[in-house]
This record gives sequence, structure tokens and C-alpha cells, in this order.
Amino acid sequence: MSRKCSVCGKGSGKGNKLCQRGKPKYLGGNGRKTTGITLRRYYPNLQSIRVQTAEGVKQQRVCTQCIRSERVAKAVVRAPFTIAEKN
Repeated sequence: MSRKCSVCGKGSGKGNKLCQRGKPKYLGGNGRKTTGITLRRYYPNLQSIRVQTAEGVKQQRVCTQCIRSERVAKAVVRAPFTIAEKN
């Protein structure tokens, strides 16, 4: 399974993690000193949801921004606020 959104294609990024010591100047200290820099990766927040497509319902890994912006339609299991009738 790839760490990529199936709708927008958002993938992982990279950046630095800093290790620091000292007290900030605005708090009365001498200033912060960087003691180490480590390369790290940032991963998107992917959720595995059932998506309504033209072919039918499929399970996909979608980032939360696509879900919140309604770029993808979640599959409806049943109509909301209905009561099933007994025959």
C-alpha cells in the first residue's frame, strides 16, 4: 500500500527535525542553540473509506482534506433518518 491519496495524489514530504538546548532570549535566556539536525519524513493523514464512483462502491485511501472538501463522495449504506419497515 502506497502512502498516497488516490484522489489528489498527495504523498509524503521531507524536512528537518531540530534538537535544541537553551532558553529563548524573550524569556530571559541566552538564546536557543541547535545541537543536531535529522532528516525526517512527513506523511499525509490517509483514511481508508468506501467511496461512491461511477462503477460502484470502492474502498480507497483518501486524505482528510479531500474528505472535508467533499472532493470524494462517501458511500451511503442506507438513507439517513429512515426506519426500516417490517413486511
